[in-house]
Amino acid sequence: MNNIIEHFKTIAAIPHCSREAERLFEFLKEFALRQGYEVETDDAKNLLISRGTPKLCLQAHYDMVCMGKAPNIEIYEEDGWLMAKDSSLGADNGIGIAMMMELMEQGRELEFLLTSDEEIGLIGANALAFDLQSKMMLNLDSEDEAEVYIGCAGGADITAIKSFDTLADERPAYKISVSDLPGGHSGVDIDKDIPNAIKLLADYLGTISYSLVSIEGGERHNSIPANATAIIKSGIRPNATGLIQIEAIECNEAILRNGEEIVDLIGRFRHGVWATNEALQIPEQSINLAIISAKEGICRIDTSARAMSADGLAEVAETKVRFFQEFSFDTQAHNKYPSWKPQITDFTRLVEECMGEVFGTSKMMAIHAGLECGIIGEKYPSIKFASIGPTIRYPHSTREKVKIDSVDKTFELLENVIAKIADSSRIE
Repeated sequence: MNNIIEHFKTIAAIPHCSREAERLFEFLKEFALRQGYEVETDDAKNLLISRGTPKLCLQAHYDMVCMGKAPNIEIYEEDGWLMAKDSSLGADNGIGIAMMMELMEQGRELEFLLTSDEEIGLIGANALAFDLQSKMMLNLDSEDEAEVYIGCAGGADITAIKSFDTLADERPAYKISVSDLPGGHSGVDIDKDIPNAIKLLADYLGTISYSLVSIEGGERHNSIPANATAIIKSGIRPNATGLIQIEAIECNEAILRNGEEIVDLIGRFRHGVWATNEALQIPEQSINLAIISAKEGICRIDTSARAMSADGLAEVAETKVRFFQEFSFDTQAHNKYPSWKPQITDFTRLVEECMGEVFGTSKMMAIHAGLECGIIGEKYPSIKFASIGPTIRYPHSTREKVKIDSVDKTFELLENVIAKIADSSRIE
């Protein structure tokens, strides 16, 4: 199975951050053509690769969340895990793409659907209009071995913007920072008590006397913030404490009139899990306070809401819109995508059976993150869906890693599923 890791390393060497994955798009297109596959593309830079009369479509996205030094990715192995030095790894979803490349080299009669810009709002999946032949689709974007995923959360981004007057202030200036926190995926890691740098910074500011010049924090809308910085002016030098770093600086910028309202808003923002789905043992509703930028009179806050149902998502989004409006922010919910309602089918049972044969155990699960199955299922209601993947930890962060032997076993599982579908009359 080392071919898969080598394919992954090839992918990792080609920059493919969201919105900037053109080179990988071209590489994958040419790779498939060299293996003798037909290739279709669309205006959203999705790829449909096929051969023969396939029964099964494998699906993955080819963009990645770039954190730290990415897209300059330096891969290394440690204790059976593949990791990247000071950057996100891109195993989400590069390992799925690498498995597809191995199957193309084997000449398998399959469809391969590679979507664009999944990490910034499932943009490619929303634009799909291909004529798919397969009646089954196996998504390769989940992150726990020995689990068959049959449902996922829906989501929406909520953005709030407000203008502030500015005032001259000649007092000393200080830079207050929280940096290099663990970070993590705003869906699958939202219940893991990972600290939010923006919230920690606001908590500290609430204990001192100051006027706010600016505040910046967060990295991506779908990542738990690892870094946040405020510049303040005060007649009293603040003291460093815990994770808080203080630096006296030269600053001639004006302060934000009533800028303390921004810090009050952050302090009152209910970040994290709102409700738990006891049956699935995953979050039911959550929201991530993702990014803030307040400087030169303009404050913008970006958040990402998730829920396992349409009603639950509407509740979180509407509550947060009202919350921001209480502070006189102009607010918009956008980049909405549907949840994937859990459903057991003959296809999911076949995948679970194969899972048990490879791993010795298997269970059907739902995930508190956005998989493209929800959107694609609305466009192609006759297709049956399931999702699998190797064990990946801390995606969307510089701690991201993938378990190497899990990659091997997951590919073995994938080959078994392909073989059983080719021989099976169980699935209509």
